[in-house]
Amino acid sequence: MLQEDGEQIGRFKVRGLMRELALVSKQPGSYAYRKATVERPDIPNILNREFDVLAPNLVWCCDITYICAQGKWHYLAVVMDLFARRVVGWALSGEPDADLVIKALDMAYEQRGKPQGLLFYSDQGAPNMAAASFASDSGGTTCARA
Repeated sequence: MLQEDGEQIGRFKVRGLMRELALVSKQPGSYAYRKATVERPDIPNILNREFDVLAPNLVWCCDITYICAQGKWHYLAVVMDLFARRVVGWALSGEPDADLVIKALDMAYEQRGKPQGLLFYSDQGAPNMAAASFASDSGGTTCARA
């Protein structure tokens, strides 16, 4: 805005003015995910960190990240095919819950022609584990954990 009015302004000038006025920048805090309290022995670690996959649609992995936009946190779940190393599904939501991961899985499943015999690999976070249970119930998908 100041540059549009013809003012010469840069980060160092802004820093000096902020110091002069005793202003500090305040960034939003990060989201604290709940840690899994119990390891899930019913969902074994089948993949065992063997990430070299021989064909597409054999192993998909999923993770959630958070993005601050418009002053609030948004959550992005991404499903990746480990063979192609490409994103095959994603979903964005205001809450990091199982529905977010399920939407990303649904997108991937539809985009890739409803593959059978798939291994879904995720960490043990609560949303991923709930989605893994959903995926294994839908048939044809084996779930593994990190």
